Amino acid sequence: MVSTKYEFIVNDIKKQINLGAYSVNEKIPSENQLALKYDVTRQTVRHALSVLVSEGYLYSKQGSGTFVAPQLKKRGNSKNIAVVTTYMSDYIFPRVIQGINKVLSERGYSILLKTTNNSRKGEAWCMEELLSKNIDGMIIEPSQSAISCQHQVLYEQMDSMGIPYVFIQGCYEAMLDRPHVMLDDVEGGRLITEHLIKLGHKNIAGIFKADDMQGIFRHKGYVKALTEAGIPYNPDLVVWYHTKDRTMRPLEGMIHILESGISCHAVVCYNDEIAADVIKGLTGIGRQVPHDISVTGFDNSLLAKGRGITTVSHPQEDMGRMAAETLIGLIEGNVSRKEAHILLTPELVERKSTL
Repeated sequence: MVSTKYEFIVNDIKKQINLGAYSVNEKIPSENQLALKYDVTRQTVRHALSVLVSEGYLYSKQGSGTFVAPQLKKRGNSKNIAVVTTYMSDYIFPRVIQGINKVLSERGYSILLKTTNNSRKGEAWCMEELLSKNIDGMIIEPSQSAISCQHQVLYEQMDSMGIPYVFIQGCYEAMLDRPHVMLDDVEGGRLITEHLIKLGHKNIAGIFKADDMQGIFRHKGYVKALTEAGIPYNPDLVVWYHTKDRTMRPLEGMIHILESGISCHAVVCYNDEIAADVIKGLTGIGRQVPHDISVTGFDNSLLAKGRGITTVSHPQEDMGRMAAETLIGLIEGNVSRKEAHILLTPELVERKSTL
């Protein structure tokens, strides 16, 4: 749907404020300047500015001009909740969304769903668009959460606007004090590694994602289990990969370990998708799973269930449900930001990929 000229101006100025192009209490360009910039009449500009003032983005001073509001007023009760995820695949996300939707629909809320493709630029773009709409709150799965967030100004903008938000799955390190619902990935990494140790494995490889906090925490749990068992940590047995090279690097790294002559008969994989790819690749080079090498995943996805992969449970619907309940509590004032830190307990799920 094509927006009118004044709506375009409204959305563009909102975007500039959200990006920090205008500081709090800064005077924005005059009506004449804006009319020239957008190639419209002063009346159209005046209409757009009146909308921005009514929504709390701007305030006017008689005879002085129009300024960016120091604290945006929380907008009306729209009953719209934005949900931002990295992907919308058939992996674990549909069940997370089901949990969110069940709670929100029962409370009369509608979902505005956006995906980022695990791109920080994509996340910023989604947030910019959503902040131009009338929403009551946001549930966000951060993109590449182990890398410093370059758009923290948008989260600060939500704080200023009084729009509560809840992180799910992961959280940026600089914002761990913000509301979140996450799995205890450290404990999950420890559990799955401990399982392999109890089976008698000592030289255990690990494949971990370097650009999100889940990967960092699961590696931490892997190290913890080795330490508790008195097994020295060997960095040559660890493969790190990033989102952009997830289709090649994990398997290539695992094959390199095997070809280097290092004794290795077990591997902890970042998630079930990586485990499935590794099993397929190992089979392709004549290695049998689990007889030659035990392979584990993480998340207990349908992929793990269908292919018999030993893994760690992921309470997908519970995570979605708790995130939605926490957000509603923040909206209604029944939950404080300090209370909104939920860490879910993982469990080992043993199947036929380990021996």
